[in-house]
Amino acid sequence: MAIITKIESQKKSTDRVNIYVNDEFFMAIFAELVYSFNLKKGMTIDEDYLKSILKDEMYLKAKNKALNILAKSDQSEKKIREKLSSDFDDDALDRVIEFLKNNKFIDDDLLAQKIVNTNIHLNKCGKNRIKQNLYNKGIDKSSIHEAISEIDSNVEFENALYLAQKRYNRIKNEDNRKIHQKISQHLAYKGFDYDTIKRVLSKILNNNEYDF
Repeated sequence: MAIITKIESQKKSTDRVNIYVNDEFFMAIFAELVYSFNLKKGMTIDEDYLKSILKDEMYLKAKNKALNILAKSDQSEKKIREKLSSDFDDDALDRVIEFLKNNKFIDDDLLAQKIVNTNIHLNKCGKNRIKQNLYNKGIDKSSIHEAISEIDSNVEFENALYLAQKRYNRIKNEDNRKIHQKISQHLAYKGFDYDTIKRVLSKILNNNEYDF
């Protein structure tokens, strides 16, 4: 016979409780479910049935939380898992991720493409910065590699040239080496690599006297 022997609040999450059956840990759920199913210490239960309905309830809560998060901004699979992991177990997370993928609510490849397009055409970033931004968004390595490989090198160069020209117009009266240094630092910060920076400086200044 299975009997609920203890229901205790979690110390770190006051809205969640641990349920013990026959003095052994049974599962963790939201406190409101205790009231919804009228669970009490000393109650005789069917373990399999109770676990099944409680897991379904936890899944629904996890799914609703994920959808609320996605309604505000696009997320990668990794970030969704991180945002839900403190409240839900792996079974609930796996079911939610499967639902989100099947219904195209999350798609790391598509998200990576969106980030790249914004970074290239709006923010005018270089590959290094874009790669870091993708990583920070939790995009998986294969999607990052695919997205980065599709960046047009000519477009990237034109972006670097545009940024360098803007910076040059502000500092053109300074010492030549300071101009080189400031433009180089600015482009490196924006994520452009050494070769691109060198080409841009050469084109703007038409001077290869210095080793960049």
